[in-house]
Amino acid sequence: MSTEILVTTGPESSGKTTLASQLADYWKTPLVSEASRDYLKEEGSYQQHDLLEIAKQQHKQEQTVLSHFPERIICDTDLLVIMIWSEVKYGHCDPWIYSTFENSINQRTSSRHYYLCDSNIPWQADPLRQNPLNRDKLFSIYLQKLNEYELEYRIVKGEPRERLQQVLDSSDS
Repeated sequence: MSTEILVTTGPESSGKTTLASQLADYWKTPLVSEASRDYLKEEGSYQQHDLLEIAKQQHKQEQTVLSHFPERIICDTDLLVIMIWSEVKYGHCDPWIYSTFENSINQRTSSRHYYLCDSNIPWQADPLRQNPLNRDKLFSIYLQKLNEYELEYRIVKGEPRERLQQVLDSSDS
């Protein structure tokens, strides 16, 4: 049995968590939350080596949910976010993150689809967020990576209800 994995991705404060929660509620399906939030709430700050730990926690959460063989899961981000953030902030990324990401997108037991959240919504301040001014640049990097890895994706725009409807409409086709 193949699992459909739907991933919300994009720059900070672009509506990923809102959309992921809406989808999980709508379909009554498991939600893999963003591991970095819990990690940073505990640790407060981070260095590059912390991104590897966050990535391992994110991957473990996803694998735990997948081990129950659901038909569909929703991921509020995945390793792509951590990979991009590491490259942007530190200029490189840990090889484990690259290889684990590449393995996850090539799994034959699942299909992965990305919903790239447009950054044209108001910035919401949050102590864990750092980039209110370069979200358009980050959006371009996400777009570039999705294309580079030849991943299936759809850009979602507008208010939360509009974004949800765009995903629902695309899943019907």
